[in-house]
Amino acid sequence: MDNSVRVLSTLALKGAVARLAAAYQTASGVRIDADFAPTLALLERLRGGEAADLVILTREGLDEMIGESRVARESVADLARSYVGVAVKAGAAHPDIASEAALRAALLGARAVAYSRLGASGILFAQLIARLGIAEAINARAVIIPAGFTAERLITGEADLAIQQISELKQIDGIEVVGPIPLGLQTPAVFSAGRMVASAHAVAADHLLSYLASAEVAPVLRETGLEP
Repeated sequence: MDNSVRVLSTLALKGAVARLAAAYQTASGVRIDADFAPTLALLERLRGGEAADLVILTREGLDEMIGESRVARESVADLARSYVGVAVKAGAAHPDIASEAALRAALLGARAVAYSRLGASGILFAQLIARLGIAEAINARAVIIPAGFTAERLITGEADLAIQQISELKQIDGIEVVGPIPLGLQTPAVFSAGRMVASAHAVAADHLLSYLASAEVAPVLRETGLEP
């Protein structure tokens, strides 16, 4: 078996893949060479010709790659779903976000809200505040990052609230996840994996994909804020 697999993955799976990598290498002899970015950024890189063996994207992003004959349709597996959540700096008061009205009030009451321009969470949040009629008020003082982890802006004091996939929020120390945005206001993102058609390490990629989709890794997915 080849001794490394090049993985391009959405940020939502970074915590899980990082925790699994060492154990997987010990058990299989295969090293996971992973790079993480929002799905939209990864799609651009893949279309630009960047090589990979395995990709982990939103299901919609992966379907685009299948449609462009970049990912082998028969290899695809859904790995996890994730909800968008709200976080505050550790020790800060937790606002009420249990209902649409409460969430709206919490967002309007924050000094600044951090969210991402790219990725499933940023797209959902931008649509949500537009639907709530508060986009102009929120964006006037929002901290909108191009990519990366929004919860870092809580640590620096730039924002009072951070919005992102719960699995991404949990990767930053010194913050607390308040909870998910009301489930009626969001559709969970499904993250899926597939082998690149041009993979130079197809056997190793398929083996890793099977492992990531197995019941064995489900506890790690849950611990990092995902639902298998």
